[in-house]
Amino acid sequence: MKRREFLKGTALGVAATAAGNRISAGAEGNPVRVLCWSELTEPKEVYPDGINGALEEYLKTQPGMSVRTASIHDPDQGLSNRTLDEVDVLIWWGHSKHEDIHFDRVAQVKQRVERGKLGVIGIHSANKSKILRTLLNGTGQLGKWRHDAGMETLRVVAPWHPIAKGIEDFTIPETEMYDERFDVMEPDKVIFFSYWPTGEQFRSGMVWNIGKGRFFFFRPGHETHNIYYQPMPRKVIANAVLWCAQRT
Repeated sequence: MKRREFLKGTALGVAATAAGNRISAGAEGNPVRVLCWSELTEPKEVYPDGINGALEEYLKTQPGMSVRTASIHDPDQGLSNRTLDEVDVLIWWGHSKHEDIHFDRVAQVKQRVERGKLGVIGIHSANKSKILRTLLNGTGQLGKWRHDAGMETLRVVAPWHPIAKGIEDFTIPETEMYDERFDVMEPDKVIFFSYWPTGEQFRSGMVWNIGKGRFFFFRPGHETHNIYYQPMPRKVIANAVLWCAQRT
């Protein structure tokens, strides 16, 4: 290789490296700030640190994300005004303590979502949470459910959507079944659709634009199954964090 060509290639390589470093530094300087919330009623033998801890563990491995956890046991139930002002996305899992959440905290979440200051991800039994019922203008009531439902197949029905990026149809070996109908306002888009061998079906990944903010509901996540240690559900949540933060 001639010296001139070598120097040109080296210069281009240095420039590309510098550009990559600038992009990386930009992501580090403006990370998506994520709050993983749980009521911590999950069994310790399945989730030693809660579902919020399992998600925190994974999301911390993702570039450009700053992640922490909170629970109902924290001051202001983990939802102080200062905390909400310091995060871009709230991931919410609850099961048996929905009615214990204070309405003034729900109102603060709703206000920030409508202003585009906060995105929310509700997972599994968050369907009955005050936050979901308030934001989605419904009761969150299901057609029916069954605890030991066996295998669930999730099909990607909107493969072009950012939340479906890099995801193909997948299965969850052991799950709880939800069946339609789901009493919330009509979603803007259904991304994942679930099927069970016994015939039940459910819109398992749905998105809404609420005011200037975004909401994503993802159905899998019953606490007696280790679903949020499995690769595909984790990837869905990581993609959803970026979408709810309006980075994609």
